[in-house]
Amino acid sequence: MNAIELIRKKRNKQSLTNEEIKYLVDSFTKNKIPDYQFSSFLMTVFLNGMSKEETSALTSAMLYSGKVINLSAIKGLKVDKHSTGGVGDKTSLIIAPIAAAAGVNVPMISGRGLGHTGGTLDKLEAIPGFRTNLNLSEYKNVLKKSGAVMIGQTKEIAPADKLIYALRDVTATVESIPLITASIMSKKLAEGIDSLVLDVKTGSGAFMKDTKDAVALAKSLIDTAKSFDKKVIAFLTDMNQPLGNYIGNWFEVYESIKVLQGDYVENLSELSLTLAGAMIYLGGKAESIEDGIVVSNELLQNGMAFNKFKEIVKLQNGDLRFINEPEKYPRSKFSEKIYADKTGFVQSIDNYEIGMAALELGAGRLTKDDKIDPKAGIIFNAKIGQSVKKNDLIAEVFTDKKNKIDLAKSKIQAALKYSDKKTAKPKLIKQTLS
Repeated sequence: MNAIELIRKKRNKQSLTNEEIKYLVDSFTKNKIPDYQFSSFLMTVFLNGMSKEETSALTSAMLYSGKVINLSAIKGLKVDKHSTGGVGDKTSLIIAPIAAAAGVNVPMISGRGLGHTGGTLDKLEAIPGFRTNLNLSEYKNVLKKSGAVMIGQTKEIAPADKLIYALRDVTATVESIPLITASIMSKKLAEGIDSLVLDVKTGSGAFMKDTKDAVALAKSLIDTAKSFDKKVIAFLTDMNQPLGNYIGNWFEVYESIKVLQGDYVENLSELSLTLAGAMIYLGGKAESIEDGIVVSNELLQNGMAFNKFKEIVKLQNGDLRFINEPEKYPRSKFSEKIYADKTGFVQSIDNYEIGMAALELGAGRLTKDDKIDPKAGIIFNAKIGQSVKKNDLIAEVFTDKKNKIDLAKSKIQAALKYSDKKTAKPKLIKQTLS
């Protein structure tokens, strides 16, 4: 085998064998073929796609480029959740402790913010002292003690994915369903899971803005999980408006704490209960997703889920003072309120622009070297279908960057469209696939 022949084969829309895909991934990971050749291969995949079998083979090659964690010494089923990302999506912080409190093991390896979407690791690291860089021994130890652990990708886990993703990012090959599938599943399968719940988002604040593309991605992820004998349930969910009301790293921890303490937050609570219910069902602790939702709600109301969250934070070195008294967290130097500029019903929200406004305030990264300000963010009150009067408070922005406030405010105002007629609320959970 040689790279040129395999690139030509894929360019000509022929299928590659498992061995050929493994050869390309291994050769690139071990620096035996140059990045320009692997970039060419990625572009052929972007343009011509991959079959189910090829996608599974690519996932396998990336998965076995590093360690696959063996969690057999820990009793019980292991279940994780993966979201394709959105604005205000903090469900991981809520559902991991709920599922763990129900007796399900949750080994969670998460990512950082990407573009306008937030990352679970950045949110967790907004908790002073919280360690997301546990080694594999510490990872297993926390999981064994608390039933849940939340870390970032280590050097041992799917190293090919890290190299390939860096190349995709600079070669315009990010938005490819087979490449997205292999990237997600290689990391998730390396965790040592038995089952996986997927939250595939669609809408203006999602990477997959078109529902058809989101369904195709969900089906690709399901097919790949099944090829590795993993049980999987996927939910297609709406991302045309922020999830919950708080956007920004500490703000999202704060809202998660409120939900874990039993507060009901529109959209966020519903989705969190559904995802946790599915995890509890796949973990063998409920007879159905619906039963799992009932269990989840009980664990929120009786305080067990919040206690589990505090246990996880403590085991990963987080400072519990701010979990017990979140109002004592440091505040941004500057804040400004934003008011509705007309009377009517909220017809639509450009959720991408809301995410970009938060990023400008310091809640995300414009370049990979940017430092995130955990205090920065937005409290966003508007919801699609809501009636508003002129000068009603619709949002408040928080930042240490005074020079960015006007830009953020203009993005938020421009993102909102109003109508004289009442607009229907978007359906949060559009479809369930398994």
